[in-house]
Amino acid sequence: MHVRLLHVVAGMVAKVDRDHPADAVLRAELKAGGLARTDARAVSRAVFAYERWRGWVDLTQAPPTRVAAALALAERFERAPDSFTDVELLARAVPAWTAGQVAVSAEWVRSLQHEPRLWLRARRGTGAQVISSLAGAQPGPWADSVLFSGEEDLFRTAGFQAGEFEMQDIASQAVGRLCDPRPGETWWDACAGEGGKTLHLSALMENRGLIWASDRAEWRLQRLKQRTARAGVFNYRPAVWDGGERLPTKTLFDGVLVDGPCSGVGTWGRNPHARWTVTPTDVAELAAVQGRLLAHAAHAVKPGGRLVYAVCTLTGAETTGVAAGFERAHPEFRPVGLHDPFRPEETAQVQVWMWPQVTGGNGMFVAAWERVGSGRVEGRG
Repeated sequence: MHVRLLHVVAGMVAKVDRDHPADAVLRAELKAGGLARTDARAVSRAVFAYERWRGWVDLTQAPPTRVAAALALAERFERAPDSFTDVELLARAVPAWTAGQVAVSAEWVRSLQHEPRLWLRARRGTGAQVISSLAGAQPGPWADSVLFSGEEDLFRTAGFQAGEFEMQDIASQAVGRLCDPRPGETWWDACAGEGGKTLHLSALMENRGLIWASDRAEWRLQRLKQRTARAGVFNYRPAVWDGGERLPTKTLFDGVLVDGPCSGVGTWGRNPHARWTVTPTDVAELAAVQGRLLAHAAHAVKPGGRLVYAVCTLTGAETTGVAAGFERAHPEFRPVGLHDPFRPEETAQVQVWMWPQVTGGNGMFVAAWERVGSGRVEGRG
């Protein structure tokens, strides 16, 4: 990398901290302009490479020197991954506290050190057309999933502008498939964010039925409005919900998806800076939040309906811990068997773990329950 760009990257990584993640810093800095498109792409990759290999660099060296060292490590890993031992990867690639919270393995840690893959979800039934229209696109593990390794700016393509595909990680796509919504049903995406899973649920429902999409941030719902318009999704209603007992509607749903806020350990390959900012205290606090969200959202599930819990983290407290706490408190729900979309030949499990070394994308945990008793449903709305 040219010395000038090394200094640009060094200036950016100096601004990355707990309150200013790398992707936000990049957006702000690149928006200010001054870099050609090819330089901007190189700078983006370098910022994330630095965070990925930060555990190896000498922090007493000058920032440009540290960046250059990280880039050399990244290039060496892509060229000769076996030149790094499992022992050093386990010791340096993730913080020490991780071993007490996650089933850490050498395979998982190695997967985190590769540059992340970019996954697309094509409009239903159009995967082949999307692949043929994009250089560097190839089929994913199931229909309408696409792996993209090209250099084209996808946001500028006619296909993206026409709503022919969305950028959506393959593990996130798997969550929609595990929800398995049917045309004509009524669903609630309780923590919709900017709506990636809302759009997928609608596609699986063939744009029929109704989806409520809620989030605590109005600006995210405005972003969802833009995305649904581009994708031609019309069977949804947005609503602000702060996660409390007062739900956004009195409707009882065939299915409720709670894709709650989490520590994001499953995204450490894509967001490597988070490795160095997330703490065990965060994990404990978020597990409590997730438990409350599940308990409140459960009141909106009709008898015979399903409650799906998904998080892009791999810590025990936020996965099996939250699921066990919910089951103790809600005997009116029974676990539902799920078939891992990445391993469909295996026996159904009541909890699905999706690890990055298997998915080729993020890590996810999913559990689901069916309401078999009336339970307490008063107090909604």
